[in-house]
Amino acid sequence: MLEDGDAVELKARVDREEALAFLGHRGQELGDLRERLERAACLCEKELVPRGVYREMDASEALALLPGLDIARHVGGCTRVVLLAVTLGTQSEMLLRRERALSATDGLLVDACASSLVEQAANVLDGHIVEEAAARGLAATTRFSPGYGDLPLSWQPAFLVASGADRALGICATAAHLLVPAKSITAVIGLYPGRGFVREGARCSTCPVADSCALRAQGRTCYGNPA
Repeated sequence: MLEDGDAVELKARVDREEALAFLGHRGQELGDLRERLERAACLCEKELVPRGVYREMDASEALALLPGLDIARHVGGCTRVVLLAVTLGTQSEMLLRRERALSATDGLLVDACASSLVEQAANVLDGHIVEEAAARGLAATTRFSPGYGDLPLSWQPAFLVASGADRALGICATAAHLLVPAKSITAVIGLYPGRGFVREGARCSTCPVADSCALRAQGRTCYGNPA
């Protein structure tokens, strides 16, 4: 059983189709790239160990920490809020550097597979949080990540401290507020009284940067559901 505040290993696999989507694949003929993608996926699954941590707190405490109106709307009506973080660790940085040095193409494929692996790991942790909440009669919102809407990326350093991800997972943020290791995810989930479904919250249709969003161009979003 996962515990609030504990760093845990997350069993996840690369979603091959998701990795292709990250590469911009839209049905083109792959040729030998399919075999090279499979090699990259297996490499990530063999060498990388996803780990995650989360912290649950009272909604009022979370809202005192979280800047922006969009996140306030996202967790509106929630009694509890969860801050979660997932990473592939420093090993992912070394793997990516090695593969890029050996082959530009294989480096891209491993990068896409690592992105899928950390997304799938976040889904695993998300699922645990939803399951544990349901046992207490609570339902959950979708994930909402810094950088979405008016929840700024500049909040990443404070998020890492508040969630404990800096200590438990060794994640840090650069001066440009990008996460290191790069294959890391931070997100917020709201919990509210109810059962049986996940409340839809964040939507690309309400995001002020939707038209220029790099995630949407890859067929994904910052809140854990397909675009």
